[in-house]
Amino acid sequence: MNTPAPLMAFSVALVGALCAGCTTQRTADIRINTAPSADLSSYSTFGFPEQTGTDRGGYSTIITDYFKAAVTEQMQMRGYRYVDENPSLLVNFYANVRERTEVRSRPGGPAAFGYYGYRYGLYDAWPFYEQEVDTVTYPVGTANIDVVDASRKQLIWEGVAEGRLREADMENPRDAISSAVSQLFAKFPGRARVVDSTASSPSQ
Repeated sequence: MNTPAPLMAFSVALVGALCAGCTTQRTADIRINTAPSADLSSYSTFGFPEQTGTDRGGYSTIITDYFKAAVTEQMQMRGYRYVDENPSLLVNFYANVRERTEVRSRPGGPAAFGYYGYRYGLYDAWPFYEQEVDTVTYPVGTANIDVVDASRKQLIWEGVAEGRLREADMENPRDAISSAVSQLFAKFPGRARVVDSTASSPSQ
């Protein structure tokens, strides 16, 4: 069965954004922002918005399911409890892919500067070396995870990951997304508030 084009695009973006961080040669660029007044340990439950950022055309995608499973695992590891109704935190996510262009120059004559500066002092190009400019374009994926105070409808924590995409990144989106979410939540600063389940029970 062929994968729909929008779903494939999101698979590429999500996998590439952070699966790049799974290799020893490349790491994803991860940025974290936390609201100054946020106390993430004051919350105990979480859920997801009715429509997440990765949903399309009014329906939930497979990528959404992968994201929800990975987020649920990470939140529960930190003591938060998933609920369908009235959660204290909402977790949303989004991803996109765009093209990035780099210009790499090849200087003529002795290569003392620019892209070929690494040759300086070791060897020169041949006489009348042709000067060229190479333009390289490649896809870059970005993934966001937002944690929102549900009652105030205010963002209190954001994790952003960005990485260059590889063709191989499309092959296993489930594991790649799980790894991506795990890397982001490694920077998550809070654990759930401990609720005393015996506090409201009548004494025997």
